[in-house]
Amino acid sequence: MTTSRFYFASAPDSWGVLDYPGPSWNQSYEKMLDEMVAAGYTGTELGPYGFFPTDPAVLKPQLEKRKLKLLGSFVPVLLSDPASAELAVAQIRKVGDLLATLKAPFLVLADAQSDERNRISGRVPTDGSAALSSAQWKNVVKVVEEAARVASEFGLDLVFHPHVATYVETPQECERFFDATSHTGIGLCLDTGHCVFGGGDAIAEADKFRSVLRFVHIKDVDAEVLEESRRKQLTFEEAIEDKVFTIIGKGSIDFPAFFRLLVKNNYSGWLVVEQDVKFGATVIPPAQSIAASLKFLQGVVGNLAAATAVR
Repeated sequence: MTTSRFYFASAPDSWGVLDYPGPSWNQSYEKMLDEMVAAGYTGTELGPYGFFPTDPAVLKPQLEKRKLKLLGSFVPVLLSDPASAELAVAQIRKVGDLLATLKAPFLVLADAQSDERNRISGRVPTDGSAALSSAQWKNVVKVVEEAARVASEFGLDLVFHPHVATYVETPQECERFFDATSHTGIGLCLDTGHCVFGGGDAIAEADKFRSVLRFVHIKDVDAEVLEESRRKQLTFEEAIEDKVFTIIGKGSIDFPAFFRLLVKNNYSGWLVVEQDVKFGATVIPPAQSIAASLKFLQGVVGNLAAATAVR
């Protein structure tokens, strides 16, 4: 019988909340939390710093009365920029007290999106012409070393999120990243949607990095929309507007196989269910889509448990 335990969380990006203030930030965060709970989720990510209250004395009771666990915060920095080590430390210190006070386990580091990579998102050439230089990779290592040092001061588990429209998008770039930074102890936050968008296979990547896989973001991808976005040479944001990410179970990712792999490799822990959308442009309200996604995933896990029990 499997010993894997899965816990499902949601995140503000499924409501179209962007990384910077705008109309999407005018939504009621209390209503959003209520909708997460109504859908059956037991955790949430912080989302962009400043959308949820940043005062622990305000946010903690809001989460506690809903029995929601805060999981962590997303910190994107330009890893190739020599100034980013200092910037990463500043951002982690800014959010660290909040996360530590609320006993959130994770700090999710990512390379920041750039115009250069956004223009070729999902279509990164394999000849290395759009890759970082050796000197820039040395700076990546420096940033991760500093981020790991400061995250540990707050008791946070530092994990890295390979991200579309950044310099760590493709499977080859992910390999180089973890080869270069393995000495820091950084883990992997595998985002199934970003993985597929970047040309990878979510199941293969989860298996390849099983020794460092510590956090999972669940997204599903509409393969036809992704192919069309590549043909049209759309940016990542334009692909999102075209609804490249869909309700879990409605896309191309084989989640029964993905969860069988997680069980085989003894992964237990949190999975954040996301559907990046453009604010105000969703046909199905976010409250309904996240509920449908969780219902599908609970069915996958339930079927897997039943099949394992029979054996």
